[in-house]
Amino acid sequence: MKNLTLLLLSVILMLSHHTLQAEKQVQDEASDKLVIVWTSDDPYTAERMVLMYAHASKSYGWFEEVTVIIWGPSAKMVAENIKIQEKLKTMQEDGVEIRACIVCANMYEVTEELKAMGFDVKGMGKPLTEYLKSGAHVLTF
Repeated sequence: MKNLTLLLLSVILMLSHHTLQAEKQVQDEASDKLVIVWTSDDPYTAERMVLMYAHASKSYGWFEEVTVIIWGPSAKMVAENIKIQEKLKTMQEDGVEIRACIVCANMYEVTEELKAMGFDVKGMGKPLTEYLKSGAHVLTF
């Protein structure tokens, strides 16, 4: 009986150790994700903060995964500002994921323009919630 108790205790400890390792791995992966929710239509904020930090974060390896979500007024500004479009395209080529809220794009009537730029345009409420729940670093501007 004593041997069986020791065996069960060993199995429980091994399973607990593996569970803790798996949880730490999930936390480590989430801590290496940066998501920027970009709502501002100010081109200076876009150029001198949002896009600059997102691009540097990916280029210098500060974060493994970098995602910029175009949300609200930024959708209209992106569709109208060629300089911002060019910067976003360069960022995308360098590995930054560019996504856009389809509800916002539809409200500003720029959905087709954003899709033509190669951005992932779809509902963003659920993905944002998943980023938040996963522990990813989420910034808003």
